[in-house]
Order: sequence, then C-alpha cells, then structure tokens
Amino acid sequence: MMMSHFPWLFPLLCLLPLGSPVMLVVRSRGSVLRPPSHTLQPEGRVLHRSKRDWMWRQFFLSEEYMGNSYQYVGKLRSDKDRGDGTTRYVLSGEGAGTIFRIDEKSGDLHATQRLDREEKASYTLQAQAFNKNTGLPLEPATEFIVKIHDINDNEPKFTKDVYTASVPEMSDVGTFVIEVNATDADDASYGNSAKLVYSILQGQPYFSVEPETGIVRIALSNMDREVRKDYQVVIQAKDMAGQMGGLSGTTMVNVTLTDVNDSPPRFAYSSYHLSTYESAEIGFTVGRIKANDGDEGENAEMKYRIVEGDGKDSLDIITDEVTQEGIIVVRKQLDYESRRVYTIKVEVTNTHTDPNFIHLGPFSDTATVKVTAKDVDEPPVFSRPQFVIEVNEDTPKGSIIGTVTAWDPDATDYPVQFAIDQHTDPERLFHIDAKNGSITTLKSLDREVSKWHNISVLASEINNPRQRSRVPVLIKVLDVNDNAPEFAMSYDTFVCENVKAGQIIQTISAIDTDEPLIGHKFVFSLSTSNPNFTIFDNEDNTAKILTRRSGFNRQEVSAYYLPVVISDNDYPIQSSTSTLTIRVCSCDSTGSMRSCSVDALLLSAGLSTGALVAILLCIVILLMIVVLFSALRRQRRKEPLIISKEDVRDNVVSYNDEGGGEEDTQAFDIGTLRHPEVMDSNKLRRDIIPEMLFPYHRPSPMNECSDVRDFISSRLQENDTDPSAPPYDSLATYAYEGNGSVAESLSSLESSAMEGDHEYDYLSTWGPQFKKLADMYIGKDTCTSGLTN
Repeated sequence: MMMSHFPWLFPLLCLLPLGSPVMLVVRSRGSVLRPPSHTLQPEGRVLHRSKRDWMWRQFFLSEEYMGNSYQYVGKLRSDKDRGDGTTRYVLSGEGAGTIFRIDEKSGDLHATQRLDREEKASYTLQAQAFNKNTGLPLEPATEFIVKIHDINDNEPKFTKDVYTASVPEMSDVGTFVIEVNATDADDASYGNSAKLVYSILQGQPYFSVEPETGIVRIALSNMDREVRKDYQVVIQAKDMAGQMGGLSGTTMVNVTLTDVNDSPPRFAYSSYHLSTYESAEIGFTVGRIKANDGDEGENAEMKYRIVEGDGKDSLDIITDEVTQEGIIVVRKQLDYESRRVYTIKVEVTNTHTDPNFIHLGPFSDTATVKVTAKDVDEPPVFSRPQFVIEVNEDTPKGSIIGTVTAWDPDATDYPVQFAIDQHTDPERLFHIDAKNGSITTLKSLDREVSKWHNISVLASEINNPRQRSRVPVLIKVLDVNDNAPEFAMSYDTFVCENVKAGQIIQTISAIDTDEPLIGHKFVFSLSTSNPNFTIFDNEDNTAKILTRRSGFNRQEVSAYYLPVVISDNDYPIQSSTSTLTIRVCSCDSTGSMRSCSVDALLLSAGLSTGALVAILLCIVILLMIVVLFSALRRQRRKEPLIISKEDVRDNVVSYNDEGGGEEDTQAFDIGTLRHPEVMDSNKLRRDIIPEMLFPYHRPSPMNECSDVRDFISSRLQENDTDPSAPPYDSLATYAYEGNGSVAESLSSLESSAMEGDHEYDYLSTWGPQFKKLADMYIGKDTCTSGLTN
C-alpha cells in the first residue's frame, strides 16, 4: 500500500511544520514509489541504508478545523490494487467510522469532526485492503498514527483566582512577597503557544513581578503600614512569549503589610487635669490617660509609670492590659486641707521594641498629670489612733483618769463634742466630759475583777452630729496591795496515832490575787503557840507543818484545828488567818493511813451502814412497782365496737344507752329528736374510724311535722349513701322508753313498711306518762292527712 503520486503529497507537506518529516517506506514486493538507497545530507555526506518493507509512520492534522467540508487527511492505496474496482479499503482503530472515514473504493481518508488536541493529541489507526469478490485480505493490516497539530487556542490560567500574601512593613526593595503560577493547555513542545510571560497590570510602583517565574517582590522602600495597610495587585500571564496576538489571563494578589514596632507611643497632650474628692478611698480610680501608638498587637503594648512629682506618694498608675490605658488611682488618702493639687509626671514606654527600628525612637513619652482634691466635710480626727490610760484600783470614784483630744480637720474647724459608746461600757464605770474629753470614774475599780477596760470614745461635730469618728481607749487598772494571801488549795491533812515528834505531816503554800512588782513573798506563822503542832517557814512561799509530840488518840480527839497566819511583804502589809484541819487517823508501820474517824461521823448522824442499804432497797422496790403499774396500764385497751374489719357479715352494735323514760329529763331531751337541725353536725360515729377530721354533713330537710321515725329514716338514708361509712351494714338501736315501761319497744324497725297499717289512737289511753308521745303520733297522722288532702 502506498500514497498516490507526488501531486497529492504537496498539500499534506504544506500542512506540516518544517522539520516534521513524513516518511514513506515501500516494501520489496513492489510499489509505485521507492525511497532512494542513499540520502545526501546538508554537509555533503552520503548515508546508505539497507532495503526493508515500507510502513506507515504518521499523519498531521490541524485542530479546530473551520472548513465547511470534511478535512482531508490523505489517500491510502495498496500495491495489489489494479484499479479494476475489485479492491475494498477498510479502516479500524481509534475514531474509525466516527471521527475518521475512508472511501472503500479510492482509499481517501477524511476527518469528519473538529478535533481538539487538548482533548486527545493523537489517534492510532489500522488500514487493510480486501478483495471484494473473495473477501480475502490482499495484504496484512498496516498501522499508522494521526497526530493533531496544535494551534494557540487556550489562554493561560492561574492556579488561584485570588492570592493572599503578607509582608512586613518597611521591607527593603526586592523582598519576596509571593509566587504566582499559571498554566497553558496548549502544546509546550511546539512553538510558543504555551510559553508564558508574567507582567503587572496594577500595583505599581509598590510591587514588581519577574516575567519568567511569576515571583512578586517589593518595588518601593519604606512602605508604612500606618499610612496604608492593604494593596491589590493584578498580575497578567500571556502566552506566545508575550508577543502581540498571544492569549492572556489575570489574577489578583491581595497583599497586607504586617506590623513592626516602628511607631513610638505618644501622648496626645502634654498635660492632663483630673479631680477627685479627698474622701476617696485607697485604690479609688481618679481617671484614665492613654498614649497613641500606630502599631498593633504586641507592638502596641505599653507600660505606664510615675517618674516624679509631689503626688507620687499619694497617687499611683496602673496599666490596663486590655485597653492599654494608664489608670490613676489613690495610693494614700488625699487631704484637701494640706494640699489642694497633686502633680505627677507619667512616662509611657513600649514593652516590646525591635532593634531594627530603634533608630526611629525614642519609644517612650512623658506627660504631666495634675489631680485636684475636692473638699468634703470630714469627721473629727483624734490625736492618736488609740489611747492607753493607767489608773490605780483604789482610785476613788469621780476622779479624772485621762483625757482624749480630737479636732475638726476641715477649714471651718467646728467644735467637737465627745461621748462614750455605751455598748463598750455596759457597767457604766466611766464618764467623759462632752467638751474637753476628760474621762472620770463612776465606780471604784477592782483589778482582781478586771485588769483592762476597753471602751470606745465617739467624737462628732456640733453642727453636724452625723460626722462622727471613734477611737479605742484602753484603761489599765494598776494593782494595789488590797488582798491578803490565803491557802493555795484545800488541804486534807491527817496525823497518824503513832506519829513521832518533829515529823512533817503537811507542806502548805499560799496565793495572792495581787501582783506586786517585785513578786510575792509570803511569811507563815501560827497565831498562838500550839502544844501539838508547829510551823516552819521554808522562805520560798511554802511552809511545813510538824508535830511537837507523839501519841495521838483519835478516840479522844478526832481532829485538830490549826490557825495559820499568812502575810505578804507589799505595802501596806496584808495578812490573813487560815485554819488547817488535821484529822487523827490509824496508820500502819510505814505511815500509810488505814482509817480515820468516818464511822464516828455516821454514828453521830444516827444512821448506820445497814440502815442506808435498807433505805436504798425500799427506793428500788418502789420504782419497780411504778414501772410495772405503768406497763400494765399501757397494755389495757378498750374493746372495739367492731371486732374485726375483715368480718363482712352484718354487725349489730349495741350502745347500751337506754334512758329513764319520760320522767327522766336528765337522760335525753326528746326535743332534740323533734328538731334535729340543732344537733351537732360534726359529731363522729362511734362504730367506724373517721377518714377525715371534718367529715361532710348533708343536712336533712325537716318540716314541722317531723318526728322520731322521720329522723331515723333520714339518718338511715344518710348512712347508706355516706362514702366514708364502712363496707358493711351497721345497725344502731335507739331506745328511749326508759326502764320498766309497759309500752315495750317503740322501735319501728320490726314493724310493717306501710304507714297506713298503724293506728296510734290507743296511745291516748296509756295515761299521762305517754301524753307527749300520743300527741306526737296522733299529730303526725293529722298532719299527714292534711298534706294528702
């Protein structure tokens, strides 16, 4: 198979770029065209090659063909085609029959569609010749490639529509900002269709872009963020190496200048004026001042401090970390009377500085702050924070023991009056003069009762008593030797019957509630000479009691009473006589006590040990009887009217409250039955446990002719419909006839249900005792007859 003669090759060769060969290699079995066996090169050298069978190499087509007819690719012809119309050409492979079509008779190959190289750059096809008559292939299939020739039909596209970049302010020229990148879908290996060149359309003279790499750099020095922070740069990418006619695409780069500490803090004013009342408490905020710093973030953080001024001891400044303000507060209470204006000099500095921009400093500033104190009506001021007064305990009442002083600190200097807070002097021991503040005693003071008296003295202005202040006054009561010494404890002293003379039986000591400055010194002695005992002063505030003889007998004398005189050495000397009781006891050979005169004491009272035991036994028996009696009473219970709640049978409850007849007017008032509306509606039933404290009562309508029968019927109906009644029938017996009545029972429960079956006229023959009953029943019949008529 081969191409046709030379004339049809020239259009195809014209479509090919220079240097893109179309090689036709013919087979040894014969062909119209055979390539020469040698080729002359431009250098004049001749190259020889051996013969071989020919094969299809490749075809080139232009993409985006705009013609009205199919685009002609080439002509295929087999060596076996004799031109007699018996040869049929068949095309297979990529796009065969859809994109590419071959004329079966002539072998002309056409492209039926517009081709896009960016979608598919080449197609691989197979061509083969067949005999129409036999259907057999004339030769094996031949493979060839159709490549799509690229044209510049795609503009460059950036990887991002918008780029974001940041660069520190004050950066040098040429500082890297960002790199942008664009791509072109055209063939980069063919021509300049995909060769891109970058340029800047917007953003000059601040920024520049490298044409080949797309790197954006700083083009202007000293770009200040405080002047302008954000920039929009438009970058263009153009193919065809930037030549005219090339396609282009653009993108936007948003550049933000980041902050550096290049702006020092500055006060807006050189002097600030504030004011506050002199009564402002420590820590009170007087005002705020703020320095301006064009930087942001940590570069704008500032610190305030007081460097000098006559008010630096009374005022202080604190830095607000959030607002970066200086808060001026009261450090020490202001005093309008001593100083009207407090002046301080405040310095502000950046906490973070950049050494690269230190030449733009100094990064600090100062300002003067003047605080004016306003006068307020202040309470009186005492000359001391507290007063301590010492007074002897023997000072007579009415004596002046001390004076407190106070004055009005205001310029008006109003007079001050004094008073004692009575809550601090509940015993009313002291009095203070309202004008001069002198304190006097109202009662005698006793140091042994209270060594200190703490009172509060109030001072207020005469014209404004609400302006009040107080001061503690501590009154110390000084000791005076007015108490005599006495035994330190109660001594249980005994002497053995077999004691020897000169033996120590007790060591005594003394105490004194007074407190002399040089300490206690007690002297012990006997008031009178004693033949049985003597005393020896140890001169260390203790003394020994010794026996002067031996042979004591408790049967003769059971106890001895020894008066001991104890004196102190303070002025005036105080002494007291204390009696020491010495019992005579029986002791063993080692001097240990075995028994004393306890039995003698019991006998003198008329009671022996046996008697005491008997008394205790009687008391125990009585207590047991009381406990047993209480337990028996607790076990006794009243027999219930209804034996068991589980018994659902009919229960007849007998109340046993039969009266004494008509003559017994104390037993029951029959008038109550005739007028039941006067009865207590809240009376509870005795045969059931009430379910609520105040049960609901349904009043029964009663007319003038009601009697006992109607009353019972009404009550029976109420109990039948009562939801609080027990779930069983309860029969209550009402018997009012009294003892010994010849009329028998008056109950109507066993009588006939019809009212007309009874005649009550016979009641009138029973005598005067039943006159009232006859009137009730005969009157009821009359009333009923009248109602019927």
